[in-house]
Amino acid sequence: METSIVIIGLVIALIVAIPVYFSARSNKASKSKILELKKRFNPANPESFDLTESQSNKTLTIDQKNKKFILMNFNPNQQESTFVDLNTIAGCKVIPTTDAHSDTIIKIDFEFQEKETSKKITVPFYNFDDDRIKQISAYQDHQFAKKWHKIIQDSISR
Repeated sequence: METSIVIIGLVIALIVAIPVYFSARSNKASKSKILELKKRFNPANPESFDLTESQSNKTLTIDQKNKKFILMNFNPNQQESTFVDLNTIAGCKVIPTTDAHSDTIIKIDFEFQEKETSKKITVPFYNFDDDRIKQISAYQDHQFAKKWHKIIQDSISR
């Protein structure tokens, strides 16, 4: 009887420990990737990015004092990062693109307008084709983009 209880206890412990281990390992890898990208775009002072948030394979970070912004997309299909110097930007918009036949959001972009040339810089934020959860993630990412739009606008207007 005691042997079966010990075996059951070990099996339950393994069922709990294995996902926790892989989650912690993945989290550590993500943090090191984020720090590496911060160092690439601001080698002298990567800690100056004072606000960093992650959601759905995306990490956004901003240095509000020096007006620098990085959008990191850790999508399994295509990993990319985009740096924007907000000192050269006049304004920012969130541009959702919907399907022609429905209200389904298929794409969300940040659109930055340069001060001097009025050139528009489009930074992809969400793409329906890369989304695993589909419409649920689109709504969450749209809300996340709106939140960060406000943060970016506040930083630009300082």
